[in-house]
Amino acid sequence: MTYEFLQHYWWFLIAVLGALLVFLMFVQGANSMIFQLGKSDIERRLVVNSTGRKWEFTFTTLVTFGGAFFASFPLFYSTSFGSAYWVWVVILFSFIIQAVSYEFQNKAGNLLGVKTFQTCLIINGIIGPLLIGGAVATFFTGSNFIVEKANIVNEMQPVISHWANASRGLDVLLNPWVVIFGIAVVFLARVLGTLYINNNVANEAIRSRVRPQLLINSVLFLVFFLTFFVRTLVSDGYAVAADGTIVMEPMKYLNNLLDMWYLAVVLLLGVVLLLFGIGRTLLQKDYIKGIWPAGIGVVLVVIVLFLIVGYNNTAYYPSTADLQSSLTLQNSCSSEFTLNAMFYASLAIPFVFAYICYAWRSIDLKKLDSEELEQDDHAY
Repeated sequence: MTYEFLQHYWWFLIAVLGALLVFLMFVQGANSMIFQLGKSDIERRLVVNSTGRKWEFTFTTLVTFGGAFFASFPLFYSTSFGSAYWVWVVILFSFIIQAVSYEFQNKAGNLLGVKTFQTCLIINGIIGPLLIGGAVATFFTGSNFIVEKANIVNEMQPVISHWANASRGLDVLLNPWVVIFGIAVVFLARVLGTLYINNNVANEAIRSRVRPQLLINSVLFLVFFLTFFVRTLVSDGYAVAADGTIVMEPMKYLNNLLDMWYLAVVLLLGVVLLLFGIGRTLLQKDYIKGIWPAGIGVVLVVIVLFLIVGYNNTAYYPSTADLQSSLTLQNSCSSEFTLNAMFYASLAIPFVFAYICYAWRSIDLKKLDSEELEQDDHAY
């Protein structure tokens, strides 16, 4: 295994983790529609308990995603998670209030009321996908940071990377394209959340509201996502020259798709699966399995987005403050020894994934209904 292979291998694993995280944000998407899908107290409890069975998967994947970045590409971790920490602090705080809201909304002595905690779930359902989507968008648009590796020998301030202003990352929200992609992820999460509730909750009143909500959110997702995606393909991108310098290349990401044509095939397959899951649910009233083709499609599309921004001599985290500070697979990764050691550890991933599938299936052997909710002593 060469050093270059290990760099690409670990970027692929990060792409897979990022794709799974986007899929699992159906939890946030469904939570953001608690009051649209559930009109009575029992209906809203069904929605909350349905997502409450899965929220740990989402949070664990988010933490694993960050941990994988820290281990394999530590310079990105120190630049984004360290320098732009306000964005990540807000994301983590929104997940904290999510966990608290699940546990305390129906506890005895709740002085704030059930709806207060359900509103907190809605806040997480919007803020989480919006900011995570915005963070991913900066892989294409760039961020305002500077890397000075010589600072590592500075005893007074051994900080390699820092933000070029005092906003600590919040300035990325001033970029309209970052916001557009973040909004697209919000609506995608709502699409997946609607499909998941349709599959997981056996309640005709809730299912009768699925199709109108699915149609609205699908149209809005496509508008925002296609706007960002088309603009990204036709705009200049950040390429890595043979000597390692960063240069601007016209239509870089479109060129990456053309050069790596197999990724274009995977992208097309993912789009077809997503549209199939949405379309069949809209057209066939009794079809409740749309979450699976749509979910697989989303995973494939997100993997491709990560790969075209990291592979083929591309700077995956561009700097708008100093072009040569942009991060690439080569200049931001761990040592060859570290990547090699972690490669063998990563061979356990299929077994972990198999256990997750087993646990998921065990949880969902029976569709959630009001009768089961009343009999469950651990219901939220």
